[in-house]
Amino acid sequence: MHPTLNIAVKAARRAGNIINRASLQLDQLAVQTKSSNDFVTEIDQAAEAAIIEVLREAYPDHGILAEESGQSGDSEYQWIIDPLDGTTNFIHGFPQYAISIALAKNNVIEQAVIFDPTRNELFTATKGRGAFLNDRRIRVSKRTRLNESLIGTGFPFREFDNVDMYLAMFKDLTQKTAGIRRPGAASLDLAYVACGRVDGFWELGLQPWDMAAGVLLVQEAGGLVSDLAGEGTYLETGNVVAGTPKVFGQLLPIIQSHRTANVRA
Repeated sequence: MHPTLNIAVKAARRAGNIINRASLQLDQLAVQTKSSNDFVTEIDQAAEAAIIEVLREAYPDHGILAEESGQSGDSEYQWIIDPLDGTTNFIHGFPQYAISIALAKNNVIEQAVIFDPTRNELFTATKGRGAFLNDRRIRVSKRTRLNESLIGTGFPFREFDNVDMYLAMFKDLTQKTAGIRRPGAASLDLAYVACGRVDGFWELGLQPWDMAAGVLLVQEAGGLVSDLAGEGTYLETGNVVAGTPKVFGQLLPIIQSHRTANVRA
């Protein structure tokens, strides 16, 4: 395992211990609202602090972009951190959430860790070296037909300006796939594309920490990832489409057909 990846795994597991302990006392959890339907708990903050402590100890000069504390440091290396992706699920005791940590060098994602503490599932990837689940090599599914595919998505929850456009995509794809799932944690949705549990995924309005680790996992597992224009600016636009090569090629045009002029690619 690459040294930086090993440190990221250590940080993710430390955060996972904090989250698992807190999950046993959800009735005592203090919850704050950042914006409509966007919540933060002291566990998000404690997990993020634990992650940053581990990373800073090993790499004090690296930059950090974290969901709760924002951006710090100026370096060609930047850690991109979501300490608890799926906070709403966590608050309700719905066991679908994860820690997501990625390392970018000059804006190119090179290392990825997604850790599901409820299932003890550790997804890892290093650019050019493949993707793994608990040290076992993973690949995207072999499905080639959209009408046989299970597709993941995330409903708009922060801003609803483009909800009609999204619902048009959802309606069309509901009729052209084997099913659509919305578990509520984009990092895990992308990890599930990487290991073949779902065959494709799309979501609009994400933040870099929601998907940085997940997109590298998909790519290293043999899948394709793009923005709505079929380009690679998803971390900037917040809009992402991913899937097996054949499914991606059928999924993207349908999504593009419903994209309105006011929406970034």
